[in-house]
Amino acid sequence: MGVIIVPLSVNIDNQSYREYEDIKTEEFIRLIHQEFVPTTSQPSIGQKMEVYDQYEDCDIVDITMCDGLSGTYQSACSARESSKNKDRIHVINSKTLCTPHRYLLQKAVRLVNEGTSLDELLAKLNESIEHSYSFLIPSDFSFLKRGGRLTPAAAAIGGFLRIVPIMTQTEDKMKLEKFAMKRTYKSAVDEIIHFLKDHNVDDSWYIGVSHACCLDKAQETANRLKEEFNCEIEVHELSPAFITQGGPGCIAIQTIKR
Repeated sequence: MGVIIVPLSVNIDNQSYREYEDIKTEEFIRLIHQEFVPTTSQPSIGQKMEVYDQYEDCDIVDITMCDGLSGTYQSACSARESSKNKDRIHVINSKTLCTPHRYLLQKAVRLVNEGTSLDELLAKLNESIEHSYSFLIPSDFSFLKRGGRLTPAAAAIGGFLRIVPIMTQTEDKMKLEKFAMKRTYKSAVDEIIHFLKDHNVDDSWYIGVSHACCLDKAQETANRLKEEFNCEIEVHELSPAFITQGGPGCIAIQTIKR
């Protein structure tokens, strides 16, 4: 696509792996099933500067993961300040992650190919960024508990009662909080659909369903969404860093204004 990706890293079994360069999702999940506990790390400031300094004669648009849920935005800002070309580096906090983040990248590439000016491109990206919603349905409470996404008491009660949690971003987009607790996965998806309808999601939006090696479940979820929304709906596999938070078998349902 003519873009550069600076990957996150996952750390497991005393090894550090860059996503998609050193490890793929299926291999990562196999390690988790061997009872190794994963953690993540963001790209270093030095890695960002190395990329920026390769293109000191160009305008650079860096679309980062949501600030707060990752330190990549702050690292990028620090790298920009230390770079030779800082006035031509534009660091964007996507305020999202996963499929909407992917959509923003695709939108930026399309706008560049259409000859859109830099100022207009940045404005159009920000229009989308200000209208997005994300929901995570984990299949294992322990990953959320370890990542501080739920209190230990809530995790213990939810696991005991076999309740299906739905997590969403806080209003400032910087953290995850509990959206709802349902008795079945189907009712969890129905709750998300109800919210999206109440917030006027229509064919001017994009919807992404991403999964941690549970393609059939993700495809069924996408088919359910297609019954309710006449918009572009795609299914993608989650990367190792996101599975570290949501756990194997988790599903994310996200949408962003096109």
